[in-house]
Amino acid sequence: MAEMTSRERVLLALNHKEPDRVPIHDSPWGTTVARWRKEGLPEGVSPAEYFGYEFVGFGADLSLQLPTEVIEETDEYIVVRDADGAVVKNWKHRTSTPEKRDFLIKDRKTWEEYKERMTYNDSRINWNAVEACKKAREQGKFVTFNAAVGYDRTQGLVGSVNLLMAMIDDPEWVKDMFRANAELVIACAEEMMAKGFEFDGAFLFDDNGYRNDTLFSPAAYKELLFPYHKMLCDFFKSKGLPIILHSCGCVKKFIPYYIEAGFTCLQPLEVKAGMDLIELKKTYGDVLAFMGGIDVRKMAADDPREIEEEIRTKITFAKKGGGYIYHSDHSVPDNVSFERYKYVIELVRRYGRYD
Repeated sequence: MAEMTSRERVLLALNHKEPDRVPIHDSPWGTTVARWRKEGLPEGVSPAEYFGYEFVGFGADLSLQLPTEVIEETDEYIVVRDADGAVVKNWKHRTSTPEKRDFLIKDRKTWEEYKERMTYNDSRINWNAVEACKKAREQGKFVTFNAAVGYDRTQGLVGSVNLLMAMIDDPEWVKDMFRANAELVIACAEEMMAKGFEFDGAFLFDDNGYRNDTLFSPAAYKELLFPYHKMLCDFFKSKGLPIILHSCGCVKKFIPYYIEAGFTCLQPLEVKAGMDLIELKKTYGDVLAFMGGIDVRKMAADDPREIEEEIRTKITFAKKGGGYIYHSDHSVPDNVSFERYKYVIELVRRYGRYD
């Protein structure tokens, strides 16, 4: 039998059917890729090409589209004012998320001044990427529309503290921001699909948890964020597309609502935050697919038997009946060597086969 394409393999997994093997995708940090280059990853070859990742994603500019500027730059970091007017520090040689230092949008009044910029225009789309999308589909990749949405996108606009306080003090403002983001995402996706992009699914990013719990209560989620998650899911489902939700941290309390909203799959299942792939599969595996849950800390362990045990026990269980896609439980950090990561993917292919 001919080997399945990525598209065939991922769609079967998302539909709780068993493909030829577990689909494989991952997200190494830039500093990790730089290390791997020194250790044998060929120049000009991406990790996606080398390891056969199954997904290719395309998105849109969802910002306020304000002018950007470099405020400060050294050999170690760069500080910029981004297209949302926020001041952001990025480290050049460290594995770290951007550090948001200040925000243009601090209150409802400022939001009202700039809200009109959260509407669609053609400059939000890189139309030159249509050909890359067509090529990815010709290669059989699973092509996704990617977007940051909801809480995560909005905290990048106004700041986590401001947003969490507003969820208590001014929930109508929060709903308005969530609504504006959802409407812009839908408008961008509509235009892209109408003018040459063809997608197999949607990959939406909305971090709702931290290490110990959800960032806000289930009641707040249901009242404030759920309607806009559902709006997005309803739209993509109307196009026949499955929806993968990326939500870091411990989001177990939100999973019943994610299912009700219409998400097809949850990713990345952070182990250190208490997201247990086997437990989740046992509890929700008949109605929700899972992607991730493989502990990156064990990838870097001195004893390679630790990562083999991690992959053997989790993937052997999670792959039963479909509904599982391999991914690390966050992003692969730069303490994982190229040789060790090659071993990880070898193990995933070994234990992820359906015989």
